[in-house]
Formats: sequence, structure tokens, C-alpha cells
Amino acid sequence: MNNNPITIFGEVLFDHFPDGSRVLGGAPFNVAWHLQAFCQAPHFISRIGQDATGDSVMAAMHKWGMDLSGLQRDIRHPTGVVDIVIEQGEPAYTIVPEQAYDYIDAAEFQETQHPGLLYHGTLALRQPVSRSTLGALKDAHKGRVFMDVNLREPWWQKDQVLEWLGQADWVKLNHHELAALYTVSGDLEADMQRFVELYRLQGLIVTSGKQGAFAIDRHGVSCRVTPGEIAQVIDTVGAGDAFASVMLLGLNLDWPLQMTMERAQAFASAMVTQRGATVRDHVFYQPFIEAWDLD
Repeated sequence: MNNNPITIFGEVLFDHFPDGSRVLGGAPFNVAWHLQAFCQAPHFISRIGQDATGDSVMAAMHKWGMDLSGLQRDIRHPTGVVDIVIEQGEPAYTIVPEQAYDYIDAAEFQETQHPGLLYHGTLALRQPVSRSTLGALKDAHKGRVFMDVNLREPWWQKDQVLEWLGQADWVKLNHHELAALYTVSGDLEADMQRFVELYRLQGLIVTSGKQGAFAIDRHGVSCRVTPGEIAQVIDTVGAGDAFASVMLLGLNLDWPLQMTMERAQAFASAMVTQRGATVRDHVFYQPFIEAWDLD
């Protein structure tokens, strides 16, 4: 088994739902949470406030067995919050500005060089401090970079996102994000192949909700997966993060692309039967751990 480390960079926050409940989340945090459950011990780098909400983040991570060494505390900015409403079955987000994760500080951790995977999204790069810190991490990183595009208005600029694409090895985005970043022709496979060539990627994954997901690598190997019948969809918050976590798992463990995609789709389909983007019960993960020989 490949034991290369997986480093996850980006936001951790609480999603606030219309019914008054709150769920710990943030795309990078969700990915790290799932990878911890899958026995990968990821190194999660983020920043939280010196507040009760931040204490809750630390307590949850500690209870889940996660490494806290990359988690910074901020005395000026609060722990991240996102307000979520469900509109026609899809989540809509109000992302609060000036949160602790906007100020992840390169001076507060030691530079390390790893041959493993470095994952990052785009939301935590909306402010220059965290952008600069990720740049320093990339400069020191010797392995592959996995970029998970999450375009959230008004917190992204096209020229910046295109620059980060050119620094990535693997990219995951949805079909709306692909169209926002690239002039699509209507032939998805051809568009994906050109996208891979344009940004010199090792691989590209495009998700498309109920239509499933598509992947293609630099050798032109492509595959498609579609979700099966799901008895009860509770919400789709975090489904893409669940998918990304298994894609990282498969890349790190050298699974074939088709197998990785099928397993990612199965796990994402299971996640939409849950409220929110993380599950705090190890029992939920156990069938996947056993089926995938992760013990």
C-alpha cells in the first residue's frame, strides 16, 4: 500500500441550515474528515478563530483522531460560517467574508517537502494571505497537486483560477464551472481532452449531478459513472467533497481510474442520504473500508 501523505489546505467552517442546525464543513475539511475515516491520516492546514466555534472544531477533530498540528488560531478573525438555504433541492450559500481561514499564515508552520498529494480548493484563496501561503506550500511540495474548483460568487476571479489550473496535476470541477472557465463546444469528452492538453494536466474530473461524473487522463483514457437509484436524498451538500475524497484516496493508493471513479460515485451517493457534509459515526464508513481493503 502507498503510504505517501495527503496534505489538505483550505477552509474549515460551520454550515448553518434553515432549521437552525449547524454542521461542521468546508470542502477541504470535509475531504480531510473522510480521508481520516479511510485510515489516511491527512495533514489538514487551516485557521480558526480564538472563539467557542473554533473550540468546537478542535474538539471534533480531536475526537475523530485528526492531526491538529496544521490548525492555526486567530485572535482577530472568527471561525468560518456559511448560511445555507435549499432551493429546489439544491443548496444556495451565503459565505461570510473576513473569516479566519482567509488568513492562513505561512509563518506559523514549518515548511516540509512531501512526495504525496497536495489538495486545495478555491474559496480559501479569495484573500492574499492564504493565497500566498498556498503558494509557499506549492513551492516546497514535491508531489502532485489536486485542485478542487469551487466557484462561489462573488469570491473568485477567472484569471486567478486559470493560473492555479496551470499549477495543478489533477483538477475536479462541475460542468457549470467548466463552462465558466472554458469555451465549451457541447462535446464534453472532446472539451475535457483539450482542457487537459491546454493546462498540461495528468487528469480531469467533471461532475454533473444526476448525470454522474466523467474523467479523462493525459493518455486519453476516459470513463463515466452514474449514480444508481437512491432511496432518499436528504441533501446534496458535500456530495462533491465526498467524491473528491475518494478520488484522492484512489490516486494515493494507485487504484485504476475506472475503479476509483466507481468507488467515488458510490460514496457520494451514500453521502446524500445524510444531513450535511460530514458523518460522525465510524459505522457509516465501515462497509467502504472493508470493501476497499483499507484496514
